[in-house]
Amino acid sequence: MTRIAVAGFQHETNTFSSVPTDFESFERDAAWPGLTRGEAILSRFKGLNIPIAGFVDACGHEIAPILWAMAEPGGYVSDHAFERISREIVDGAIAAKADAVYLDLHGAMVTRRHDDAEAEILRRIRERVGPEFPIAVSLDLHGNMSREFFEQATVVTAYRTYPHVDIAETGARAAALLDRAMAGPMRGSFRQIDFLIPITAQSTRFSPAREIYAALDGCGAVSADVCLGFPPADVPCCGPSVFAYGDTQEQADGAANLMERMLLDAESRFTSRLVDAKVAVREAMRASRCPTVIADPQDNPGAGAPGDTTGLLRELVDAGARDAAISMIHDPTTAREAHEAGVGSVIKAGIGGRYVEFSRPFEASAKVEALSDGSFTFTGPMFGGCRAELGPMARLRLLGTGVTVVVGSERAQNADKEMFRVVGIEPSEWRILCVKSAVHFMADYEDIAGSILFAESPGANPCRLDRIGFTRLRPGMRLLA
Repeated sequence: MTRIAVAGFQHETNTFSSVPTDFESFERDAAWPGLTRGEAILSRFKGLNIPIAGFVDACGHEIAPILWAMAEPGGYVSDHAFERISREIVDGAIAAKADAVYLDLHGAMVTRRHDDAEAEILRRIRERVGPEFPIAVSLDLHGNMSREFFEQATVVTAYRTYPHVDIAETGARAAALLDRAMAGPMRGSFRQIDFLIPITAQSTRFSPAREIYAALDGCGAVSADVCLGFPPADVPCCGPSVFAYGDTQEQADGAANLMERMLLDAESRFTSRLVDAKVAVREAMRASRCPTVIADPQDNPGAGAPGDTTGLLRELVDAGARDAAISMIHDPTTAREAHEAGVGSVIKAGIGGRYVEFSRPFEASAKVEALSDGSFTFTGPMFGGCRAELGPMARLRLLGTGVTVVVGSERAQNADKEMFRVVGIEPSEWRILCVKSAVHFMADYEDIAGSILFAESPGANPCRLDRIGFTRLRPGMRLLA
């Protein structure tokens, strides 16, 4: 029987973020499961929207599970964490005496030593198994894919939705593609695109990405994919890419050429959608259909930001917004103080703003209205079924204002309504909801949102790319705003 070694190592690295990503970051349970080894992978991830879960469910071969690890997006992955985890994966793949390897990767991991850390993992495996050994990989839609990475893998496929509601489905597609590769040789074709697309312009629920991804299945290849890239990464491989596989080189090239043309033709239509935070708040206050959902994408923990900026919070208070709630500001200190004081108490808090390059703490007197241990199950389309472990959380009503703030102890973007409900806030009953997220929140909030706004407030995930001080991109890269 064919034996497949499976492993996962995911991180989306924002090289402009000062949030550290060490080995302990991968061990911690937060919005995603912490580091998991061996047979526990098969039971812990069953039914979850995670690539390795989809691969295992769809794979008709014997599975040799090695390790799966993911850390919340942040700054550079430490060399220690990378070496320790990648060594375990490479050694485990060899020890499994497998006939093929499947890797659940992100595609945008960066360390101080390796601009393309995942290409380095593939290179190390390839060095041990030789050029013909089948290696299948699934990637995030935001992967910054290099030619070296493409050439080291046998087959690659990527998420096709943003918000990522097809994560497990992508793992299943990787299983089918690996079977096809093991049945006989295919030809591959790869293109890099010479412009960077803001994260907020990449949603497949909007044009032009919607039409580009809709064309993948009809492009005439055995498989074709598009990675739109993760822009806050100052590395040469940063940016979009297209790749395809066919029975002939002509078939693969034809599909890759088609997707490349579609991306190039759409360049002028990829816009950040940002509006000034002050304007966003005032529009939300005037809205006739509620709730209005305001995203704070430039402080999105899901893109490596601290998740603790207070710019949008200040605009809510200054504008006199009523019936407004924001979740979640990463502030373990205030969360602890609220738990020590207890429900019903009034505390004086300096909320958020610990990363002072983006904002200051918001000083306020706040009533502690609810507390939680931060342990709950996500129910939305993206995270649904995953167990969140966000540590002590608190619901704080800022006295003298109409604003309520949810603070928590572990960084996590708000892509699921449960991040309000865990402290007793039912999202549909509020006038204004503010979420620390860029796009993923739409999967769970669109059904209740009267309107959605993307607020421009300072943070570590800049979405107007022409304002970022890149120094290491490929020559000729264009920066969209």
